[in-house]
Amino acid sequence: MQGSIAMTILIFLGAAIIMVPLGKKLGLSSVIGYILGGILIGPFCLQLTGRDAEDIMHASELGVIMLLFLVGLELEPQKLWQIRKRILGLGLSQMLLSIIGIFMVFYIAGFGLKTSFIISLCFAMSSTAIVLQTLKEKNLFRTVSGESSFSILLFQDIAVIPILALLPFLSKSKRALEQADHEKILLQYLPEWLQPFTVIFAVLALILLGRYIFTPFLRFVSRSGLNELLTAASLFLVIGVSELMISVDLSPALGAFIAGVMLANSEFRHELESAIDPFKGLLLAVFFVSVGATINFDIIVSKPFFIFSAAFIVLTVKAFVLFGIGKYYKMNNEQSFFLAFALSQVGEFAFVLVNFAASLYLIDYQANGELMAIVAITMCISPLLLIFKEKVLDKKFIKQKNEENIELGIIKQRKVIIVGFGFFGSTVGRLLKANGIRSTVLDNDPDRVALLRSNGFNVYYGDATKPALLRSAGIEEAELLVLCLDDPEKNKFLVDYAKENYPDVKIFVRAKNRLDAYDFLNKNVNHIYRETLGTAVDMAVDILQENGMRKYTARRMGKRFMLIDKAMTRRLAKEKDKDMITFTLRESLEREAELLALDSISFEENHWSGDEDEEDK
Repeated sequence: MQGSIAMTILIFLGAAIIMVPLGKKLGLSSVIGYILGGILIGPFCLQLTGRDAEDIMHASELGVIMLLFLVGLELEPQKLWQIRKRILGLGLSQMLLSIIGIFMVFYIAGFGLKTSFIISLCFAMSSTAIVLQTLKEKNLFRTVSGESSFSILLFQDIAVIPILALLPFLSKSKRALEQADHEKILLQYLPEWLQPFTVIFAVLALILLGRYIFTPFLRFVSRSGLNELLTAASLFLVIGVSELMISVDLSPALGAFIAGVMLANSEFRHELESAIDPFKGLLLAVFFVSVGATINFDIIVSKPFFIFSAAFIVLTVKAFVLFGIGKYYKMNNEQSFFLAFALSQVGEFAFVLVNFAASLYLIDYQANGELMAIVAITMCISPLLLIFKEKVLDKKFIKQKNEENIELGIIKQRKVIIVGFGFFGSTVGRLLKANGIRSTVLDNDPDRVALLRSNGFNVYYGDATKPALLRSAGIEEAELLVLCLDDPEKNKFLVDYAKENYPDVKIFVRAKNRLDAYDFLNKNVNHIYRETLGTAVDMAVDILQENGMRKYTARRMGKRFMLIDKAMTRRLAKEKDKDMITFTLRESLEREAELLALDSISFEENHWSGDEDEEDK
């Protein structure tokens, strides 16, 4: 059995690796590529998968949970509180209007009153995985349409909880009710009068855990200095929270989201993102491939008109509802169309709800297969609708990009990332902070990070030499990258990585000495700061003053020396041969001495021992 599952996973990954790049070349989204790959390897094409595909789909739903955890990390509690009205207003209106519209469609089509109501509850949901993946690919999280989409999805995830609680009460089957009660692992140990307050208790428990347990736990793990342990701790937190929520019969996705929000203000935010992101992406890929592989084409072939017409009508009803909500909340046409096309599909939670309803004997086996096919078809069509919007509709409407691209509630400024916050980096960071320049700071010393955060600095823990951490910190949107690490080799690695992958980012780098400066100059870095040059010149200037030179003249000589030294360093950096460097260095030093001597002679008469000049006063 294990070999069979391993082979199925291998086939799934192979389908994703082949189909997604092909889909990208055709201008399709990655989601369509995954689903097409699943259809290709499914039992109705190449027949490379069997019943294991459904088991893998359920297991890979952990990818959706991880996705919501990462979304939670992006939202600080204060920001979430600011959009509470948007969540309630958009989410509640979308759910109610969609339920009413879909209920009328299926009731008119001949389904019973109860069955139509259950279907409408399931089909009112949208795909969290598809929509959030789309928002990430198009960088729309901080736009009006992106925040509106996320608000609706979050409300839907919360709504899953009462829907799961409602379905057993709609069932007349005693066996189904006993089964539902048996699945409530922890709830059965609570008194009946406490059980309705499960949601409140679970959320409060997560808030307390996030504030007083999670961050100290991660600090303890980080002190080991082993990155793999921190990755294991990240997975432990996400999976542990999910299992805790399942044990009290609540949505694991909601629990993961709350846990992410509670850790959004911690110093481990970016390290958690970089650790979880690869697993999330892999599991989401397997999830979408499994959706394609589990589409039952026998049922589609037997009732093609009903299934395709039902899918089209559901998409249309939800699109009209979403577009109307967008216009009611004063979004422009482009934003409203994005909302309508992005969220019109039926979501992955419908697979869970429909199967649960079938297990409660609320839906028969035939209807279950038909509904699952409708869900899968809407998920396949939704990305095509977004492509249609981009290629056709966007050309017909005036785009309001200035409004769309402004980050809500955030003042636009140059994005600065500081890597390394020791004695050198903290000096840079303190001066920037004192002048109102915000920056994202990364440091891999957990004790230093904890100390600095306790003193009000926005510092995050992590090894910046890991590309995933830099991406989590926002290197793609950054304009300035400030490298202040003690290790010159790490600074050189980061320079090479940034130059190759983010050529538009302006780099400011710390150099230990002249030799390091040569290397950085040869890498086309213009902003190089030798840590010993400035302080050494300052010392020499003070010694000149102690020997009788006036303050103004000493400062001038110091500045003159630094300019000549920097020019000489640039010249020497071009030499490759050591003997040539020695010769050029000797020549440059002689020239430097001559220039300084001339400068000194011209000012000697007026600036050695005598009355202080005006500047000194």
